[in-house]
Amino acid sequence: MITNPVAAPISSPRLSDDTLAGVGVTQLRVVSSEWRKMRTLRSFWVTLIIAIGAMIGIGVLISWSTVNEFGHDRGRHGDHFNPLADPLAGFHLAQLAIGVLGVLLMAGEYSSGSIRASLAAVPKRLPVLWAKLGVFMTVAAVTMLPTTLVTFVIGQRILATKKINIPWSYPGVARSVIGVGLYLTVVAALGIALGAIVRNVAGAIATLVGVLLVLPIMALALPQTWGDRIDKWLPSNAGQALMSFGSESTQLSPWRGFAVFCGYAVAAVIAAAMILKRRDA
Repeated sequence: MITNPVAAPISSPRLSDDTLAGVGVTQLRVVSSEWRKMRTLRSFWVTLIIAIGAMIGIGVLISWSTVNEFGHDRGRHGDHFNPLADPLAGFHLAQLAIGVLGVLLMAGEYSSGSIRASLAAVPKRLPVLWAKLGVFMTVAAVTMLPTTLVTFVIGQRILATKKINIPWSYPGVARSVIGVGLYLTVVAALGIALGAIVRNVAGAIATLVGVLLVLPIMALALPQTWGDRIDKWLPSNAGQALMSFGSESTQLSPWRGFAVFCGYAVAAVIAAAMILKRRDA
């Protein structure tokens, strides 16, 4: 008679401490994970294309309009024509696209509930925030700096048909053009931070629009003495001082204004980090 042999217990292989350490959570792995998540989102690429298209398309359209009008009444700007303002005017829409995308990348995870999985995989939480900031600010800089340069070149070629262009070597031009890209990069950080603070897509977008667009409009309603003092310290006005061309006594100096804008963004990031650390997802 054949008897069934006693089955030997099956033991699972043990992982050494070195192997476990090799599969642990590191900031680099979190960054890689966030980049994979971002690039698989259709809205990520669509919004980036909108930002790039807004910079180039609006700049080209306004430059052509200025050239067509310039022979009649010296254009819309008269004697105060600014050869950088028209080609770079698309940054107004581009800042909304970049800021809204930052909000979606952060607050969108709260809306969908996927933030719980992210924080479960990274229990310390803050590496998730640093990864999102680092990846998206890098993407914003890598895309918007070249886009701004291309827009400047195309716009100046259009303006050159009426000999109203300005060369790159002219004092303040390089700083103004590069300043647009730097400004949009900080807007990217502001969008991520507001998304983490508000945790609601609609609310965070409304806050972003209020900070960048509504506050300067509200400042115009103040008495002139108050408005002149307050207006230049508002986030968007302070940041846009870096891209200003010519002397404007109502603005902060370019790098001082940009430092103030960066200070607002840093304060928002600190607030986001504190909320992320203390509040449940």
